Order: sequence, then C-alpha cells, then structure tokens
Amino acid sequence: MPHRPLPSPWRRWASGFALSVLPAWAHAAEVSGAELGAWWGVPFAGMLLSIALLPLLRPIFWHHHFGKVAAGWALAFLLPFAVVFGPGAAFGVVGHTLVAEYIPFIVLLTALFTAAGGIYVRGNLHGSPLLNTGLLGIGAVLASLMGTTGASMLLIRPLIRANDNRRHVTHVVVFFIFIVSNAGGSLTPLGDPPLFLGFLKGVEFTWTLRHLFPETLFLVGSLLALFFVIDSYWYRREGVLPQDPTPDDHRLGLDGAINFLPLLGVVALVLLSGTWKPGISVSVLGHAVGLEQLLRDVGLLAMTALSLWITPHSVREANQFSWAPMQEVAKLFIGIFLTMVPVLAMLKAGEAGAFGAVTRAVTGADGQPLPWAYFWISGLLSSFLDNAPTYLVFFNLAGGDPQTLMGPLAATLAAISAGSVFMGANSYIGNAPNFMVKAIAEERGVRMPSFFGYMLWSGAILLPLFGVMTLIWFV
Repeated sequence: MPHRPLPSPWRRWASGFALSVLPAWAHAAEVSGAELGAWWGVPFAGMLLSIALLPLLRPIFWHHHFGKVAAGWALAFLLPFAVVFGPGAAFGVVGHTLVAEYIPFIVLLTALFTAAGGIYVRGNLHGSPLLNTGLLGIGAVLASLMGTTGASMLLIRPLIRANDNRRHVTHVVVFFIFIVSNAGGSLTPLGDPPLFLGFLKGVEFTWTLRHLFPETLFLVGSLLALFFVIDSYWYRREGVLPQDPTPDDHRLGLDGAINFLPLLGVVALVLLSGTWKPGISVSVLGHAVGLEQLLRDVGLLAMTALSLWITPHSVREANQFSWAPMQEVAKLFIGIFLTMVPVLAMLKAGEAGAFGAVTRAVTGADGQPLPWAYFWISGLLSSFLDNAPTYLVFFNLAGGDPQTLMGPLAATLAAISAGSVFMGANSYIGNAPNFMVKAIAEERGVRMPSFFGYMLWSGAILLPLFGVMTLIWFV
C-alpha cells in the first residue's frame, strides 16, 4: 500500500510540534524554582494525604484505584504547569523524570526484587526473640553490601514465615523496616541511593564507612536491643504457642541460591556505572543519558530476565512470590516523583525560592553550615521526599565540592548522609523498600499500621534516638 502523506494542516502541526515541543524534553530542569510559588506543592501534599488517609477512609476504593489516584495528582501538577510554562516544559518535566529518575529507579528495584524473590530459605525457622534479633542483625550487615532493597527482599519472607504462628508480629516488620530497609544501608554507596549519588559526585567509596560507622553502630545496636526487649515481652505474653503452620519436614537450606549470581551482577553494574566514565552520551527523549547509565539499565533488565529464566517455578511458588508489591510501588512512585518536581525545584532555588527559610535554617550567623540542622532538615524532608534528590539538594547547599565536604566540612557531609539514610525510616514513603516490605507483609496476612500509625512507631522509637545522636555527633 503506497504511503499517503499527511494533509497539509496536519503536516504543519506535526512539524511545529517536533520543532517547538520535542526539543524541550532536553530542558526539563530549566524552569527555576524561584519562579514557583508554594502552592505548586499542593499536588505533592495531596499525594501524601491520599496515601495516608484513603486506605483508612476508603480501603476498597484505594485497593482498586490507587494507580488512578496517583495519576490524578500527577495531572493536577502537570496540566497547570503546561498552561503557565507551556506544553514543551511539561513534556520536558515528564521526560526528565522518566529518563533520569523514575526508570532507573524502577529498573533497579525490579532487578533486586526479582533476584531476591527467587531465593527460598527452605526449612522452618522458629521466631523466637533471639532468632528474630539475629535475622535483623544479619539484614543490617547485608543492607550495606547488597542494598536495602536487596536485603529487604531476601529476608522479609523467611522472617514472616518464621513468625507465622505468633499473634503479635507487627512490631517485627516495623523494626525490620527501621533496621534492614534503612539504617543498615548507611555504610557504603551500595547501601542506599543517596550515598550512591554522593559517590557519583566524588565522595570516596569508603568515606561513609569511616565516618558513619559509630552513628550506625549506635542506631542499629539500640534498635536491636529495643526490639529484643519488645519481642521478648510479646513472646512471653503469648504463652503456649499454637501449632506452627510451617512444617518441619525439610532441613534448613537455600533453594534458588543461583540467584546470588544476578544479585552480584546488579551490584557490579551499579559499581561500574559509578566508576566507568567513557564520556559518551545518548539522547533518550531529548535527555542526555551517559553510555554507562544506559548499559547499566539494560544490564539490570538482563539480570531480571536471567533470574526469571534460571529460577524453577516451584521455588518462586514456595516463596509465594508475586508482582503485586512491585506494581504498587511502580504506580505510586510515578505520582510521587512527578508531584515532588516543583518542591525539589523550590528547595534548589535556595534563598530565591519559596522555601528560602530552609537555606537560612542550615546556616549559622558566621556563614558556616550547621551540622545538626543539616541532619534534621535533610532527614525530615527525606522522610517524605525521595531521599536521593533530597541528599543532592543539601549536598549542593553545603557547597557541592566533595573534597571540601570530605575534609573541613566532614561533619556536615556526615549529617547530610545520616539524615538522608536514617530518617528514610520515618514514613512508609521515605525509602522504596519500606512500601515493598509493607505490601509483602500485608499480602502474607500481617496487619500493618496505617500511614500515620507507622509514624507513631517511628516518632516514639526513632526520634528520641536521633535526638541522642544529635547531641553526640552533630552539635
């Protein structure tokens, strides 16, 4: 069939769109936060309130339509943005968010989720306080080696299964989020995305290990001790335990251990993308993507496919593996990533932005940064914003020079790093593994706290510990 050219008006419109709109994909971040009023943060606030309230007020509606709610809040930001700044700028925001942030984020999470979900701890662990505390301690160590997401996905299922004959297990999962999904990832750039971004900016690979080890040891050690006391209380109070639903008909071992190969592949790809700089970039939707980043993401997709190929179906079936937690994270976080664009832009604008008070709050009268303020403000914002770009905002507010920050301003960089990683545990959306662990636990029948209920736990347990840490290290 011969090709029919577009009619002249349509051809002119298409040509104009290509010339005036598509190039704007490459200029997504050029709208200055100084041009934005605080009301641009309303869609992000609406997104947070929806996650917090709708599961309580309209649980059935939320369960079936949370993806549509996330899309609605994203449009509540993008449509006015397109009217005020033009459709090209709106397309640019979407393109930059997808290419530079969301797709790499989801691809990495999917690879870790798939590979760790193909490893089944065979046999039955009995969830005593000592065993539970030991598993949390092991998870804290693994979190800095394979990332908080990898460690969380590897250990949350066997931990839930070990406690499936206990009535009170909510606290077990809550402390798991505190320790494995957050605090444990503070010692290497592999542990948590903010530290990896610092590594890409020039912070030495072992810097956080050398400068955050005492803080991490204090926080993780305190949480493990508190957990042991709380878990022992509930364990004794339950008295005679009911029949354990998990049979003791298999010796303890690992099925699907071959998935450690794709897990190692994920770690290697992440490290490679941070150390290999060929200086070549490829344009994707008008946004320049480094060759090392493109190969990393393609490699991560390959690791996901490899894990699915090498894992017997029976192993994933025994692990009760499902894609539902990953789908929930993917749908909610696209709304979060898009609606937080203007919030981050206003923070980046510093004194000129609507949140100029934040810049003033982290600087002393002598013009020097205040480590305690960096710890708390970067941390509290990381509790609700994505902690990786929040880390970058405060990294740049403190000067942005890695050599200075690792040297004379080491206390400030330590405060930013600790706040961004540790306080990601303050809410379900502070760090991606939090939501994934919650979703998996609920899928297994564990009654998890609501959004605000979880924050009561974090406020009562974490905030006092952060206060003690401030007095010891950041004043």
